[in-house]
Amino acid sequence: MHLLMQVVLDLDETLVCAYETSSLPAIVRNQATEAGLKCFELECLSSDKECEGKPKVNYVTVFERPGLPEFLKQLSEFADLVLFTAGLEGYARPLVDRIDSENLFSGRLYRPSTSSTEYREHVKDLSCISKDFCRIVIVDNNPFSFLLQPLNGIPCVPFSAGQPHDEQLLEVLLPLLKHLSQQQDVRPFLYERFHMPEWFQKHGIPASSWTA
Repeated sequence: MHLLMQVVLDLDETLVCAYETSSLPAIVRNQATEAGLKCFELECLSSDKECEGKPKVNYVTVFERPGLPEFLKQLSEFADLVLFTAGLEGYARPLVDRIDSENLFSGRLYRPSTSSTEYREHVKDLSCISKDFCRIVIVDNNPFSFLLQPLNGIPCVPFSAGQPHDEQLLEVLLPLLKHLSQQQDVRPFLYERFHMPEWFQKHGIPASSWTA
């Protein structure tokens, strides 16, 4: 029996997309909701302070990627879920509370847990979650997030409110993750599928920068 696979999930443009409510055009919101996208309003604390020193409250409109609740539920049946976002906790925590009302994530990591490298900031180093890279994957719309462990990364199509019929979570990612959960080591399969080391080298990031 394999150890439970760990699946590290990005937040913005992977599971949801969020817009400042004040700058979201009404037509975008209306078209998205009419097409069936679920959305909700969120109040979150900004890192900016008001003049009295109190945290400023931002109002955000969040659209869920189609199939999100079912994706998290099915995924949690065969994997240990960890949320890892480069977003600030004041914004991300209330958002994740909303989309993960059943507490399916065993852990949540925010911007302070990301690393800076000479090539990119806010890199998600999986070694802060596990020392065993055989059974851990990260799903992120920004491949540079996993440049330290390119053989564990799954790049996904970015999600926006203009894609109400997106099927990535249930039709693409879930079957892939189910298949990976049967592998003793996820890295050979992911290398064959995505060839991320070559992608990073094309973008000027040498193999010497990787930790796995």
